[in-house]
Amino acid sequence: MACVYALTGSIGMGKSAVAGMIRKLGVPLFDADAEVHRLQGPGGKALAAIEERFPGTTGPQGLDRAKMAAIILAHPHERKALEAIVHPLVFAARQTFLRHHVSRPLVILDIPLLFETHGEKRVDGVIVVTAPAWKQRKRVLARPGMSERKFRAILRLQMPDALKRRRADHVIHTGTTYHRTRGQVRALMACLLAQAGR
Repeated sequence: MACVYALTGSIGMGKSAVAGMIRKLGVPLFDADAEVHRLQGPGGKALAAIEERFPGTTGPQGLDRAKMAAIILAHPHERKALEAIVHPLVFAARQTFLRHHVSRPLVILDIPLLFETHGEKRVDGVIVVTAPAWKQRKRVLARPGMSERKFRAILRLQMPDALKRRRADHVIHTGTTYHRTRGQVRALMACLLAQAGR
């Protein structure tokens, strides 16, 4: 049975970069965000149910993210309805991934809203990716279509970084150079693989 660790971190903390480093080291990693994009993309399994609940938000290209974002910003409670459609499908894909990699000593689940959805109870440990607040803000505001208002709205939905760090088993700092971050990731993966008996 694989040892299962979750990788999480708030927006703009460098989690995607760390996930890429883990993959390059050959450790299987399930990306919940990428799965959501597949489910909501062209021909995605979630589209029919989303269209039924939110008419006019999907088309041949999949989910119209701008339309959905506008709905959720105007009516925050609607996020729960969208999550009720998407989360069970992501969970099913994650279970398939875990079955596929059951013989591996270590697998990583990249789950952005891990603590917010109480997912930490279903894993053996948690890795939190962090960076200074000023660097987080700079990274996020550099993204296309991002605004200060949207950034603040996203932060309100996420557990504060300081609290995530306190609840983590391991912390990766990305407020440094790429080389130093990669060194942290390599050292941690070696440690976890050793603990898993590899």
